[in-house]
Amino acid sequence: MQSISRKKIFFPLNPAFRKYLKLYEREMPLPVSYEELKYYDSGIPVYDKAGKDTLWESVFYPQSMTAQLHAGLKRIYSILKAGGDQSAEEHLHIERIDYCTFGNSHPFRIKIVNNYNEVYDYFYIKIADASRIYGLELEHIVSPYWMNFLVDGNTLVEEHIAGVPGDQFAKDYLDRPEFNKKRIAKEFVKFNERCFVRLLGDMRSYNFIFDITPDFDDVQFRIRAIDFDQQFYEGKKTLYMPQFFKENRVFVELAMQHLNAEVVKQYQQEERSLIARRIKTQRHRIKDLRDVIMTDRVSFPEKISQLGEELAQHYHDPVFARCKTMGEIIERSLKRLLVNSLR
Repeated sequence: MQSISRKKIFFPLNPAFRKYLKLYEREMPLPVSYEELKYYDSGIPVYDKAGKDTLWESVFYPQSMTAQLHAGLKRIYSILKAGGDQSAEEHLHIERIDYCTFGNSHPFRIKIVNNYNEVYDYFYIKIADASRIYGLELEHIVSPYWMNFLVDGNTLVEEHIAGVPGDQFAKDYLDRPEFNKKRIAKEFVKFNERCFVRLLGDMRSYNFIFDITPDFDDVQFRIRAIDFDQQFYEGKKTLYMPQFFKENRVFVELAMQHLNAEVVKQYQQEERSLIARRIKTQRHRIKDLRDVIMTDRVSFPEKISQLGEELAQHYHDPVFARCKTMGEIIERSLKRLLVNSLR
């Protein structure tokens, strides 16, 4: 059983990181802040279709601020989705604002609806924690997925990542006869490797989703992280390996049942090669990000020391043990990929 830090503190964005975010058009003025959303009057619990409490509550605001608040939220959606084009805002409306009472980040979830066709979308407003934003940026660079988010002061806006949560997938989808379990096992192995290499922690089943895509004669699966609070924060190596969480045991058993050691090694190497290729393609951006992370404080000395020692033993690489910041550790982890890809 893994032992995650019970209360991860939020780390502020330092000036160098804000400069980086502005350079890559991640930081810009927004009309609504996280702090403003906290001034709600009341709330009611949100239940799922089975009548179970979701730990979210729909919140309601004073009538005097609702119109301006909704207009600001529609503007944020336009900036996030359409580069600031306001032409669609007149036929959008904010149907619901939910607040999550569970976990560290306490996000607001905005449900926005198109009046013409009733198609809806979500986005999230959270506290701008440096760990989480580093996680989003690294996901954008080293994973196959484009990450869409904005920052303004202490406010972080994130696009909704659609898919079936891992715990729900295990319960309701895993045993469907049309699903090839070997493909599911393969994707979990690759996801596990991607998290470990880029040091994204706490990937329990409810912190990632399955993207399910019908193909010619089969169904394809992709696993995507949806929570980035534990980006290179913890000291224990196994906290960055989804395979060691009891919540993911069903996927580990699936891999053990359907994949032998040589195939697992092949999939791990494939994922590392893909990450190395992405790093080379984005070499200027990742260099700029590395320069910021190297001097930033996003964990504690005892955690940095523990992780460095454990990775030094894991890779038989003493350089990890000499690292003084999490930035140095992630740089070494990614540099190993590049060196090995040249062999």
